[in-house]
Amino acid sequence: MNFVGKVWKVLVGIKDGLVLLFMLLFFIGLFGVLSARPNPGQVRDGALLIDLSGVIVEEKSAVDPIAALLSRQAPVGETRARDVVRALDAAARDDRIRAVVLDMSAFMGGGQVHLKEIGAGMDRVRKAKKPVLTFALGYADDHMALAAHASEVWLDPQGVAVIAGPGGSNLYYAGLLEKLSINARVYRVGTFKAAVEPYSRTAMSDEARANIGGLYGALWEEYKAGIARARPKLALARVTSDPVAWIESSGGDMAKAAIDAGMVDKLGDRAQFGARVAEVAGKDPWSNLPGSFASSDLTAYLADVGQMKKGKAIGVVTIAGEIVDGEAGPGVAGSTRIAGLLDEALDDDLAALVVRVDSPGGSVTGSEEIRRAVQRFRDRGIPVAVSFANVAASGGYWVSMAGERIFAEPETITGSIGVFAVVPTFENTAAKFGVTSDGYRTTELSGQPDIIGGFSPAMDSLLQTSIGGTYQDFLKLVSAARKMPVDRVDAIAQGQVWDGGTARQNGLVDQFGGLADALEWAAGKAGAQKGEWHPVYLGEKDARYDSLIRQLVAGEAASASAPRTGDLFAMTALRSEALGSRIARDAQRLLGTRGVQAYCLACPTTAGPVSSQPPRTGAEAPTGVLAMLAWLAGR
Repeated sequence: MNFVGKVWKVLVGIKDGLVLLFMLLFFIGLFGVLSARPNPGQVRDGALLIDLSGVIVEEKSAVDPIAALLSRQAPVGETRARDVVRALDAAARDDRIRAVVLDMSAFMGGGQVHLKEIGAGMDRVRKAKKPVLTFALGYADDHMALAAHASEVWLDPQGVAVIAGPGGSNLYYAGLLEKLSINARVYRVGTFKAAVEPYSRTAMSDEARANIGGLYGALWEEYKAGIARARPKLALARVTSDPVAWIESSGGDMAKAAIDAGMVDKLGDRAQFGARVAEVAGKDPWSNLPGSFASSDLTAYLADVGQMKKGKAIGVVTIAGEIVDGEAGPGVAGSTRIAGLLDEALDDDLAALVVRVDSPGGSVTGSEEIRRAVQRFRDRGIPVAVSFANVAASGGYWVSMAGERIFAEPETITGSIGVFAVVPTFENTAAKFGVTSDGYRTTELSGQPDIIGGFSPAMDSLLQTSIGGTYQDFLKLVSAARKMPVDRVDAIAQGQVWDGGTARQNGLVDQFGGLADALEWAAGKAGAQKGEWHPVYLGEKDARYDSLIRQLVAGEAASASAPRTGDLFAMTALRSEALGSRIARDAQRLLGTRGVQAYCLACPTTAGPVSSQPPRTGAEAPTGVLAMLAWLAGR
């Protein structure tokens, strides 16, 4: 019996080993499938089809497929702006590509700088004698910024095209906080630092209104000038000055009104649009479905064209989204993650570095951690250029102070040099329910910060002094980097937000230009001639593409569930859905554990998710004076 038992144990062991081996092979195979890159062989003669579902971004957000599956909600689709530009430039030279098609049926917007860059790429395709066609169920401001560069703009007969212009409303919570007896203690420096006004006021201050009015006015003028150059026949003044009369002149037919105003060229459904594309790009040999045409999608095409890797390597680090402490991102600028990428790249023999910024700012400690990491390149004598995308304000400007030369576009939003913090206390709320606070204190700071009993005058003074000191640090950084007296910096700071043109006049920006211009400058400083250098994007693997799991979760699912712009009521519904995200963001800014903030609330953001930053937990270590105090109060 002992012998049989031993044989049985051996057999069971072999069985268990085989099960583990097959499981290991299964998961290795699954990982390979999920990590598969697009097959370049999918590219064929015909049209380059660019599906712009979701938002155009500087950097794609990290997707947690398990969380997405559990929530049963697909993340909002994201398309990287430089991927679209690279594909357009390749298509202009590629004999296989006969036309470019932009499907904007589920497009939700992008920053003005990104739209301008893509529009310029569309112009280069048309200059190569290749048609560019767009289709959408509805065109709004961002759609038209791209469609204006197309050779044919198609609209569904049931759709709508409108241009509203920049601007809108913020939510103000001072009245609600008063009703709830919550004391939102505001600490700030900067007359124009409007980021705290939602918690301290019931309406925008005159100072903020004047500053934001100037900013939006400049952005609107740039938008109108761009539309006029790209599509002269569009009667923009008619569309925006009296939209009611414009629509009524077409009997309420929104699609006909769009044709009459020169916003679109053709009306037709998707099948009719596809038939038109097939005329110029060829029929789909594999499908007879209505609307089909020969095409290659963006992802497969980028895999096919590859990237140049000749000559010296110019590093590019991307700072996109809100700046936070820790490892967050991509899509959120986690300072520890970005500083780690930079420190690792110090040993990569980079000839130069370009810091690409598309951020409204955030944590001061996080911004300084990134700036110090960039400064380490300067300390080694490596040339450093800074390239501003749509927004490089507050903390987004702070991180740029280690650069030698700053490039921006006229549509860039920058400045907002100021700092703030908001800490809620609940002494009045507690008193309403009969809860009071008392005790013995040896000093004025004993037991502080007291979230329930309220802050002592000494505590209030300490916090405001801390904010003032941080603001002075900000001014000194800008003064040293921009070679300006501190009082001159203070005059253009105070939380004021500037468009790129005004920022250049103020000395906050060196010259106009995009990422390509910054790369060329950095390569020149490193002694590399044209064609003798290539960019290396830190934190990205070569030919990095979304894994199959992202394509499944964030691609097909997102396309199926993504809101599609249609009539005015559909657009109104989209705004209503975004309202919940805005309120959640504002509540998190008030109640979350945050340190001193260099953040620009006035800076417009693209449509889509407000932030992909994961929620903080009480186990996380706090950074910064105010974050530490808030954390201690919650222990």
